[in-house]
Amino acid sequence: MRFNFLHVTKCVVLALVLVACKKESDAPATTPPTTPTPPVVTPPTPSNSVHITLGNPSNASTDVIYFDNYLMVKPQYVLSYSRNRSTPNWVSWHLDETYLGTSDRQDDFRADNTLPQGWFQVNETSYSNSGFDRGHNCPSADRTNTVDNNSATFLMTNMIPQAPNNNQRVWANFENYVRSLVNSNTEIYTIMGSYGSGGEGSNGGQTTAISAGRIVVPSVIWKVVVIMQRGDNDATRVSNSTRVITIRTPNVNTNLSTDWRTFRVSVDDIEAATGYNLLSAVPAAIQDVIEARVDNL
Repeated sequence: MRFNFLHVTKCVVLALVLVACKKESDAPATTPPTTPTPPVVTPPTPSNSVHITLGNPSNASTDVIYFDNYLMVKPQYVLSYSRNRSTPNWVSWHLDETYLGTSDRQDDFRADNTLPQGWFQVNETSYSNSGFDRGHNCPSADRTNTVDNNSATFLMTNMIPQAPNNNQRVWANFENYVRSLVNSNTEIYTIMGSYGSGGEGSNGGQTTAISAGRIVVPSVIWKVVVIMQRGDNDATRVSNSTRVITIRTPNVNTNLSTDWRTFRVSVDDIEAATGYNLLSAVPAAIQDVIEARVDNL
């Protein structure tokens, strides 16, 4: 039989090709490299403080990257702090008769050294000669059960530059009224805040900032007060009939009524101005009712 060299050569080449293909198919598949997706940073919303039982209005975070919405949780109150304004955006606190006692007003205004490292710390003299009071958000008189609790209200992270007549008249009158509602059967949740820039202090004219421009003077000050019967699971107990008082005043020193009732607005009004979601832990259907209503009692 004649040997066909060309035929054999073709067969050998074909066999080698098949073996090579098999090796390639047996090899593990490789995935082309991809660019890793950066993690989504979601601001934490602590829920273990009684002072934000009704919600965290701006979803403030304890992560320092949120420097203008920085969450500070204290035993006496909770606040959202703005590094750029050097004031709180809002302060929220719970009040019942257990917080009221006989401790004296401490008047120990001081810097808050729990601010992140490197941030400007407003101190007890930062408002000097500015024409504005060191205006409390959470009032000293709402924390008189112990010396420590009263002292905590004098941290400068609880203060805003507030026109003296605004602070000492209309706001003092409203604070006194709210405390008069506290008894063994009543508890109250309050959120106070401010926004804008440009207030009128005792020096006259409009001032947008003090302390060499480091502290912004707000143009508007507001407060939301929720009055409830004492109980548990408070956010779920808020009803359509729950009384909510909301006031908003210009931060001015003259031509200002001392009657807080003349400044009543709705929660919706404050939300529209600030973008906050106030009372966010309350069921939405209840929010729709109580946030649209203006108190008239």
